[in-house]
Amino acid sequence: MEHNIPSDLNYTKSHEWVRVAGDLATVGITDHAQHELTDVVFVELPAMGRHLKAGEACAVVESVKTASDIYAPVSGEVMEVNVAATSNPALVNSEPYAGGWFFKLRIARPAELQGLLTAPQYAIHLGP
Repeated sequence: MEHNIPSDLNYTKSHEWVRVAGDLATVGITDHAQHELTDVVFVELPAMGRHLKAGEACAVVESVKTASDIYAPVSGEVMEVNVAATSNPALVNSEPYAGGWFFKLRIARPAELQGLLTAPQYAIHLGP
């Protein structure tokens, strides 16, 4: 299976992606994750201003076949949530790296970014 893994992002083993711009991290789920979930029907996002710890379950995505927790890839404060993804959950399937993002964090511990996977490392994690 061919994986869509943008090289400008970082990844977690639990299939979240992270786009870092300054001290902000935009978080979503990978193309692989949305493909495994199939049709996403509901997205629950963390509250604005919530302080998250790296690895903390902070959001939920539900599909026609399962519900999955979304984990904070790094520690930080939720600065923005993607209201469009809650009103149109299909964006998570159709635009996992664009319009289907979940939330933006102000990064509290930049050193935690070192624990994320690069695109080639994530591809190895997914396997052939």
